[in-house]
Amino acid sequence: MASATYPFSAIVGQDGMKHALMLAAVDPTIGGILVFGDRGTGKSTAVRGLARLLPPMAVAGDCRFNCDPAAPAKLCPACRAGKSAGRPRKVPVPVVDLPLSATEDRVAGALDLEKALAHGEKAFEPGLLAAAHRGFLYIDEVNLLEDHLVDLLLDVAASGVNVVERDGLSIRHPARFVLVGSGNPEEGELRPQLLDRFGLSVEVKSPTDVAQRIEVVKRRDRFDRDPEGFAAQWERADSRLRSRISAARRRLDSIETPDEAMEFASRLCLALGVDGLRGELTLLRAARAAAALDGRERVDAAAIAAIAPPALRHRLRRDPLDEAGSTVRIDRAIAELAAR
Repeated sequence: MASATYPFSAIVGQDGMKHALMLAAVDPTIGGILVFGDRGTGKSTAVRGLARLLPPMAVAGDCRFNCDPAAPAKLCPACRAGKSAGRPRKVPVPVVDLPLSATEDRVAGALDLEKALAHGEKAFEPGLLAAAHRGFLYIDEVNLLEDHLVDLLLDVAASGVNVVERDGLSIRHPARFVLVGSGNPEEGELRPQLLDRFGLSVEVKSPTDVAQRIEVVKRRDRFDRDPEGFAAQWERADSRLRSRISAARRRLDSIETPDEAMEFASRLCLALGVDGLRGELTLLRAARAAAALDGRERVDAAAIAAIAPPALRHRLRRDPLDEAGSTVRIDRAIAELAAR
């Protein structure tokens, strides 16, 4: 029921997390969102609230993989062969939880045992990756995820396709989603290969202001006692955000990205010693999405600088001779480039 979802606009504070999620909603190619910080700070609540702001997505007939009928090049084999029956339908943008205890079969999909035992038929039972296609895949305590599941996610994130070959089955289906991971860095580090797959990283903390903490508790208490009434109070604010995201999506392709902005992004990544080119790509895509969200027509060096901390802080190598935090190092590099 829609009223069971806490309104995105009712979340108190956590502006960095909310902004990063909105950027990913405008342009999912930015990559996933990594949220590190305290428990109970509204991470999963924000993801579900954001998904509720997005317009329902069209799905090809009875396709079990959420195929987009408007993107024929990205259809699953069944849809491409015309085997998906029925007219296109509208479904909510999915938000799928991947628990740490999940098996590989549950994540990737496996043989449908019921059909196999009852009818002797080899049929595929889609997993969590299929359910999350074109939506959000949320992993709490992502830094504690088992290595074999990390390997699976890396393969799918690189190709956008989930491949299952076991039990006599050979299945390929599209699996593109915004990966949202949360956790506490004190409980374990994330593998560098997976860390690099996240487009933006944000840090969240429990509010230290007494008035803000009281407001959080009041709003949550009102929601728990009357979800429908609380959601109705915030519907206008959610509607404004919904319109803003939809307008930004339409505007995205028209945002100008001059060479000067690209040069600044490259010089910044070189100054910080960022490996590869994913840092520059994320900077440009996120700055472009931010411009679209704010109603601006072009990206400049200031826009690149503003998005640099969440886009680059998790990509920096550790420097044993520099005890400054990653955000401080980024700000320092930006200041040095601006002074030249």
